[in-house]
Order: sequence, then C-alpha cells, then structure tokens
Amino acid sequence: MADTTYQQEKNVSKTPSAETILELQNIKKYFPIKAGVIKRKVGDVKAVDNVSLALKKGETFGLVGESGCGKSTTGKLIMRLENPTEGKIIFNEKDITSLRGSKLRNIRQDLQMIFQDPVASLNSKMMVGHIVDEPRRNFSKKGHKELMEETKELLEKVGMRREDYYKYPHEFSGGQRQRIGIARALALKPKVIVADEPVSALDVSIQAQVLNLLKELQHEFDLTYLFIAHDLSVVKHMSDRIGVMYLGHIVETAENNALYEEPLHPYTQALVSAIPNPDPDVQKERIVLKGDVPNPATPPSGCVFHTRCPFVMDKCKTISPAFEEVRPDRFVACHLYGK
Repeated sequence: MADTTYQQEKNVSKTPSAETILELQNIKKYFPIKAGVIKRKVGDVKAVDNVSLALKKGETFGLVGESGCGKSTTGKLIMRLENPTEGKIIFNEKDITSLRGSKLRNIRQDLQMIFQDPVASLNSKMMVGHIVDEPRRNFSKKGHKELMEETKELLEKVGMRREDYYKYPHEFSGGQRQRIGIARALALKPKVIVADEPVSALDVSIQAQVLNLLKELQHEFDLTYLFIAHDLSVVKHMSDRIGVMYLGHIVETAENNALYEEPLHPYTQALVSAIPNPDPDVQKERIVLKGDVPNPATPPSGCVFHTRCPFVMDKCKTISPAFEEVRPDRFVACHLYGK
C-alpha cells in the first residue's frame, strides 16, 4: 500500500553549510512582445525582474508562488535553458552567465533538472536504460557494459528494478516515470538539481513517496536543490529556506519554520493562510486577496503587489520597496518594514 504520510523524521531542517554554491545577482528575463507585419517590438513581458538569491551547499531552497510568477523561468535561467536579459549567474564562484559551447556543456554536468511533466520529459522511443545513461555516454569514457551496470544500480536507488532498463516509458505509471527522470538527473552526479514542480503532475498517494525519495537521495549524493512548487505544504516538507515570488519579484525569503510561523510580507501572509489545517478544532482566518494578478507586460508602478495589498499606502503606488534584511535572516520587500 502506498505510503501517503511524509516521513516526519526527515522533515527536520538541517543547518546548511555557509558556503554559497549558486547565486543569482539582479537577474532579469524579459520576453519581447512583437506586433504588426514587420514584427516590431512593442513591449516586454517581464517574467523575472531583478531577482537575487543564493543557494547554500547541501540545502534545499524552496521557491514558491502562484502560476505565472516566474518560478519556472528562474529555474530555466539557472540551467541556461534561457539566457538572462540582465544580471549574473554565479556557480562555484564562477560567472556562467555568458558561457557558450564546450564550456557551457561542461558546466551542465554539475547542474541538472527534474522536469514537471514526467511524460513529456522522457523520449518515448528510447529504452529507459538509454534515457538514464545518455548523459554519461556524452561525458564518460567508460565501456558500454560498465555504464549499463551503473545505470541498473542507479535505477535500483530510485526504486525501480534492474530489468526496467530494457522497457520503454509508456510501460510505467506517472510516479515511475518521474523516478526515471530523477535517475537521469543523478546520472552525472551533479552538485545542484533544479526540481521544477516534480510532484505536481502525480497522484497525491504517490507524491509523498517521490518527495521522501528526493530527500534520501539528497543525503546520499550531497545534493543542493532549488525546489520549485506552488503547493506550500510540499515546500514546507522539503525546504530549509524559502523564497516567495510575485509577478517576477522575490518579495520575501526566510528559514522554513520562521516563514510559516510568522509570515511578514502581506502576500506571504495570504499564501500561508490558504494552507488547509487538518485539525477541525483549529480556526484559522483566511486572507482573501482582491483583484487579479497584473499583466507582467504592464506591471504596476511602485510595489508590484500594491494593487491587491490590504495594507497599501500612498508611497506603495510610486516607490518600489527595497528588498532588505528586516530581521536576522529575514529579507522582505515591503514598505511596512522599511527603514
């Protein structure tokens, strides 16, 4: 029977190393809007707008926010699947923002990604074994038999069977396909894995199994995760630190427990209030935000959240708040806490 309960003993946040392994410095990603017969540029969709964050070695940094806030684009920028419009990406103290060709290819041994859709991310025409060992065949000089044996061992580590090497993706369930995707991401023994909503497409009964597997593998392989999700209960289970995104901006970062126990930014407060409480005797006030998320092509002036904020002030409409440390290890972009 499927284990539908998160393993509580593994839900204790470890103290991450002070060593920063990956850093984004004022990253922007604008997608041009073109119109007319000659496709003249008439504007930009500001998917990611001046985002800075740092991942410490061995930690899980959760990135949360509603759909369209820029979470997945941030992950693709880290992987260099998208090129930033401005800013820097620093990996292991090396600027990888402008790397091209063989230099970028070599860096990708240390940066891997688990995709949201376990069906679309696997080549249906390839055997599972070839899908998983393809990254190593591109980089390793080992022989076919040795690679095959290592791949079968890796399949076992993610909860698959050795004989699954010879099967095809359509022969497996969604959860099993995601395990194959995890095995592929681990094949080159990367240092950082970007997990882009890795369980959102799975049944609830399977999600806990995959999440616990990711935590086990993190300890075994000494991995650093950027864990992207919109489900705050999943992020709480997985993350050591959490960043909250809204309309392309990071509006708050904090340690796991601190953020859930006392959210500071009004947007974070609304998100946390929406988490269901399993105890029917506990009454919790739900904060319902008014209005819709603004168009990222024409974001509001000043604070991007001011059009929906219950605490909006006059200066929120014209002055963008600084993203600054308001308490130890608590960073917020909000005039309520400005100096």
